[in-house]
Amino acid sequence: MSEPAQQTPFHDLDRYVAIPRLAGLALSPDGKRLVATVQTLDPERTGYRTALWEVDPEGKAPARRLTRSSKGESSAVFTSRGDVLFTSARPDPDAGKDAGEPESALWLLPAAGGEARVVATTAGGISGPLAARAADVVSVASSLLPSARDLAHEKELRKARKDLKVNAILHDSYPVRLWDHDLGPDQERRFVADLALLAEQPSAPLPKPEGDDDAEGDRSPSGTLELRDLTGPGRHLLEHHADLSADGSTLVTSWDVAEGVATRETLVAIDTATAERRTLVDDPDANASDPAISPDGAWVAYLTETITTPQDAPVVRLGLVPAAGGDPVILADDWDRWPTSVAWLPDGSGLVVTADDDGRGPVFLLTFAGGPAGGEVVVEKVTADDAVLTDVRVAPDGSALFALRASYAAPAEPVRVDLGAFVASGPAGEREPVAATALLSPVPPVELPGVLREVETVAADGARVRAWLALPSDASADAPAPLLLWIHGGPLGSWNVWSWRWNPWLMVAQGYAVLLPDPALSTGYGQAFVQRGWGAWGAAPYTDLMAITDATEALPEIDESRTAAMGGSFGGYMANWVAGHTDRFTAIVTHASLWALDQFGPTTDASFYWAREMTDEMALENSPHRFVGEIRTPMLVVHGDKDYRVPVGEGLRLWYELLSASGLPAADDGSTVHRFLFFPDENHWVLTPQHAKVWYQVVLAFLAERVLGEKQKLPTTLG
Repeated sequence: MSEPAQQTPFHDLDRYVAIPRLAGLALSPDGKRLVATVQTLDPERTGYRTALWEVDPEGKAPARRLTRSSKGESSAVFTSRGDVLFTSARPDPDAGKDAGEPESALWLLPAAGGEARVVATTAGGISGPLAARAADVVSVASSLLPSARDLAHEKELRKARKDLKVNAILHDSYPVRLWDHDLGPDQERRFVADLALLAEQPSAPLPKPEGDDDAEGDRSPSGTLELRDLTGPGRHLLEHHADLSADGSTLVTSWDVAEGVATRETLVAIDTATAERRTLVDDPDANASDPAISPDGAWVAYLTETITTPQDAPVVRLGLVPAAGGDPVILADDWDRWPTSVAWLPDGSGLVVTADDDGRGPVFLLTFAGGPAGGEVVVEKVTADDAVLTDVRVAPDGSALFALRASYAAPAEPVRVDLGAFVASGPAGEREPVAATALLSPVPPVELPGVLREVETVAADGARVRAWLALPSDASADAPAPLLLWIHGGPLGSWNVWSWRWNPWLMVAQGYAVLLPDPALSTGYGQAFVQRGWGAWGAAPYTDLMAITDATEALPEIDESRTAAMGGSFGGYMANWVAGHTDRFTAIVTHASLWALDQFGPTTDASFYWAREMTDEMALENSPHRFVGEIRTPMLVVHGDKDYRVPVGEGLRLWYELLSASGLPAADDGSTVHRFLFFPDENHWVLTPQHAKVWYQVVLAFLAERVLGEKQKLPTTLG
């Protein structure tokens, strides 16, 4: 295979892991300032740190760095006065010498300039800051031990556990862990504070907790906020989403309620002055999340997702409920897309919504014909980019949208969308989408080692199946590229946005063509497309993958004699299923994969979700482990020990059964064509830069040997 004329960062893993990465976007209340988060490699090249950068909303001035520390800064929000709040675990220069290792605290960077300073701390660390757009009110989240009476008592309890080296957890409810961390004994709570009371002198003690005459009350340190607990103990905010009204009077948050071993998300409104809580949405057949309060505080838009059954896939829709209480309604129920985020227009006349759509993620505008209570709505596509737009922020005058734009052609960059021009271009329902305009990013663009194309085919049942295809620049009929089929996870998802973990351009730089298909169960193609694969993972999702692979192999630029398949999570499940059902690939890589569905169901971190997904009979019918004897393709198995979503037992059992019962078992001397890459300290994704390097090095060496017939050296760090 010929060497590319020019080397890109994708030809060198050290250069690749050092590429800066952009995430998060915050817009000031006056619309004049944008702040983004940039992640960069640390000096030791063993981790990443983040910093806040300011981006010019007009696209004229270059981005400028706002913060710098070894611990990094994130979660930026603007206060009503234009100050920037963010979280960081960097040391507080005003703390005493006995302060100990700092937890994540809330910092304030003044709009007028000067140094950032700590304005709130808790022993369990602060996260998820929210600031009212038109009031001096801020809300934060923090984890407290259940018996903690207040923040001072919480600090004592944590110190006692630490001093005695006790980390045991006594559970009385489910779940007990999530993704890569154990739950408990602390529980997340939501707090509120008044920024107007922030002063550079000691504050008065907080009131004693009701019914506790012995408590001294918490004294806020000099110059810090007095945090008031709004939610109290209880596992109600497991992975919550919240919004604060413009006047700061109301916090609306998702609120988990227990139903036996299962949980369901409701929406509650909390009065920030009294902590009085009222339920807004409690649908026994659906989860409610991602609330967005209207500018006048009268309405709450949200996302609703129906509770699944083994026969029925989820349905995701927009909901609307009066903030004062009343019957919720579903908006645009005939719109055949799943919303992923929602924000209000400043005048309350409509909603800005994002959704997966045909391998992309545009912005849509939902306008109310007769106001929010009018009932009739119109949904229009606003953006025409072949990309996904996230972190959408609406200018205070409604003239523009700001967002991050990413696709498999480019990583995230800040953009501006001229919403005013779109609205002025014609009557609702007849307007053409517009392209976003790139702003001056704090992150330079990256050069790709190939080109991105679309391919599609028609499945046996008549369904259209499409994919992205990343091709080397020099692939041609005279020099066809070997093909890697990449299968996405989820399974409810889409290959539509840039990924740093599964990045096809690293493989393209080595001469491979990478196929990124969206088979049945993928989002962005309508409800029927999801339902095609529901409860039957080994049916339409598998046949769709084979159909799009057939169509791609027919292209003159593709060498159909040299192919491999790869996938992670559900994609790993499907890689295992492929291995047991076809010999067409010369190598298969399966990462964090489901192997024995009867074993997986009760051991995953949220088993009640799985119980809704498939019956025992369906799980057995679709379980890859039953076909181990048919596997005659060399496999690379990858798993992290801290993966609680797909527990490591799946990888361990797969490895043992590959060597003992597959069509390619271990030889009498114990040697095998299969490989097992194990990460004791990694989770579902493998996130640290050096481990990510090892992942790609091992995968590329395995593929080179099996697909290209070449021997590559393994990294010396493997010993």
